[in-house]
Amino acid sequence: MNVSSPRDMSIYISIIASVIAGVTMVVTIGFTGYYALAVIAAILFIFIVVYIVSYYLLSSFIFEKINPIYKTIHNLNISDNELKRELEEKDLISEVNKEVLHWATSKSREIDKLKEMERYRKEFLGNVSHELKTPIFNIQGYVLTLLDGGLDDPSINKQYLEKAEKSIDRMISIVEDLEAISRLEAGEMRLDMDRFNIVTLVDEVFDVHEIRAKSKGITLCFDKEYDKPVWVYADKKRIYQVLANLVVNSINYGKQNGKTVVSFSDMHERILVEVNDDGVGIDKKDIPRIFERFYRVDKSRSREQGGTGLGLAIVKHVIEAHKQTINVRSSVNEGTSFVFTLAKALSDKGKKA
Repeated sequence: MNVSSPRDMSIYISIIASVIAGVTMVVTIGFTGYYALAVIAAILFIFIVVYIVSYYLLSSFIFEKINPIYKTIHNLNISDNELKRELEEKDLISEVNKEVLHWATSKSREIDKLKEMERYRKEFLGNVSHELKTPIFNIQGYVLTLLDGGLDDPSINKQYLEKAEKSIDRMISIVEDLEAISRLEAGEMRLDMDRFNIVTLVDEVFDVHEIRAKSKGITLCFDKEYDKPVWVYADKKRIYQVLANLVVNSINYGKQNGKTVVSFSDMHERILVEVNDDGVGIDKKDIPRIFERFYRVDKSRSREQGGTGLGLAIVKHVIEAHKQTINVRSSVNEGTSFVFTLAKALSDKGKKA
């Protein structure tokens, strides 16, 4: 018998009490004639009395125990009478048991999430400290050298001032990238949505980074000749930043005399943009963390190339701010492919498809 509410429990107790009382009376006074009616009347009376008393006691006891639990779980601000009426309509014990299990599970998840956030916070602060400490110490070293007499030596004063300037520029880049990510995460960065030809935008990125690519013998190109414009609806400035970060990343991690190839695919309402390289690739274990702030697959190479470690994090946030997706495929020593989508623009008024 399911006894998951005060009513069920009271009925169960009343039946047991009535059966015991009935058996006792039958054994004691018999069950014939007038005595049979008396026994039946007594059993009914005992059943009713026991039911009323047990129901009242059980309801009061269970409600007293469950009331604070239920209110805590649901953060309720209602009177006891209102709560009692609500609970009386439910299968009380099983309902509260279910609610407690659900509450415990959700709190466990919250705790795990908080632990993960704390781990991430500590890691992030450590990374920021490390990234800023390097250029600060460099600047300090250059300034001390100049103060110790280097300022009067024409052969080194300009050289050290230029090095100090590079370290300052690196600090500025880190701070600007951190500010950009913070604004994107907080939803404070307004997107200036417009219609533009993404083929032309990629050409602009190629022109800016051509010298850097040629220094490693890397060719920047499209997968084919695009005779017609590929219109997208997005923030042109932010998408330029995305493309520039991905192209620079492909150059930094590309092989000597390699290739960076950009391609576009029409996906009905979206344009699929793919940036491929045949560089060193990314190990499978590193791929899930590739878009994290300051995460570097090859730390020494990234710093040599002057990266802040925030480029791919910015890329992901910009694409997500456009309500689009970005993914990465990679194989060690074979290359990497970053693929993201943008809304396709069809009309001359800049509205997306």
